Amino acid sequence: MQPRMLGKTSIQVSPIGLGTVKFGRNEAVKYPSHFEIPTDEEARSLLCFAKQLGVNVLDTAPAYGMSEERLGKLLPPKERKDWVIVTKIGEEFIQGESQYNFTPEHARFSIERSLKRLNTDFIDVMLVHSDGNDVYNIQHFGILECLSDLKQMGLIRATGMSTKTVEGGLLALDHSDIVMVTYNPLETGERSVIRRAHELQKGILIKKALASGHIDKIKAMDSGASLDPVSYSLNFILQEPGVSSVIIGTLKQKHLQAVVEIASTI
Repeated sequence: MQPRMLGKTSIQVSPIGLGTVKFGRNEAVKYPSHFEIPTDEEARSLLCFAKQLGVNVLDTAPAYGMSEERLGKLLPPKERKDWVIVTKIGEEFIQGESQYNFTPEHARFSIERSLKRLNTDFIDVMLVHSDGNDVYNIQHFGILECLSDLKQMGLIRATGMSTKTVEGGLLALDHSDIVMVTYNPLETGERSVIRRAHELQKGILIKKALASGHIDKIKAMDSGASLDPVSYSLNFILQEPGVSSVIIGTLKQKHLQAVVEIASTI
């Protein structure tokens, strides 16, 4: 895979990134079937395999259960420079439910905690984890300005927001480096955010590229095409100017390899 620049930052990212929600949480998730949390050996093996494939983006969050702590334990400190770690603030998963806090005070607390959990001195990309009220949270709490201040302190290399609305995505582009959006053949509503990011030379990360595992819906939609639904989806996404990296959440090496092989041809 040819690395891509993450907007105007100095960060180069692989077109495919590895999502790690499954490293730490299997409760109240939107995947179609149940899965077991991997053992340390299984998780470490997947990380090593991802690195061999050229994947350098790891996406995590405090809301992903034990994901941050496990990455901090599993990633050798000497290999820290080999990874672009994306994590988030704003959402906590407590006793089976998501809770949200977008105050600057909680942001600072959350970032300091993530640094300790991940066993690192800096976070490559820090995103606000949306609850759906994107515009309100940006304007009322000044959360993106808070992240910019922490970026100036050297704790963060790039800032942004994982949004749920077009209006929020467009506003976040004006106040940060990166936006993470939902985009796949079934969900194209945030295409305008991607195209605006391309105009502004801002970074775009893609979530739910394979419809959170509901690939059968994409297959049904694409019944007349020759490509399999995964190839169809990745071609659809990665050929969109402005897309920096697509986050794929999987625990299976063969699935990750197949996705990387597809991305390498686009």
